[in-house]
Amino acid sequence: MYDLRIAEDILQKISCAIDTITERASAVKNPNDLLCSPNGMMRLDAICMNLIALGEAIKGLDKQTHGELLPQYPEMYWSGVMRMRDKIAHHYFEIDADVVFRTVQEDIPQLKKVIDKMIADMK
Repeated sequence: MYDLRIAEDILQKISCAIDTITERASAVKNPNDLLCSPNGMMRLDAICMNLIALGEAIKGLDKQTHGELLPQYPEMYWSGVMRMRDKIAHHYFEIDADVVFRTVQEDIPQLKKVIDKMIADMK
């Protein structure tokens, strides 16, 4: 068994990172918005930094829960979240704005729902 308080704390941090990503991306209407101006590039950097933090926290959560928690929520592609972190962190100059945009638009809302459910389930 794992420490529920620590797991819930990690989940709260993940939720905050998701909220930050959502806020940073709120003005982005298409991938070019991330590339065509200095402000867009700063948004891309901020979003990517939080995607790295998010992926690292998911890895930490899986380790802290001894691999027991994430499999209880198979609706999320957890290894994809972790691999996204690795791709951004280790291949930063190869980041594809289309992939980041699609991740923010499609995957982040789904992840938010799953993380909120996990937090609720722990209470």
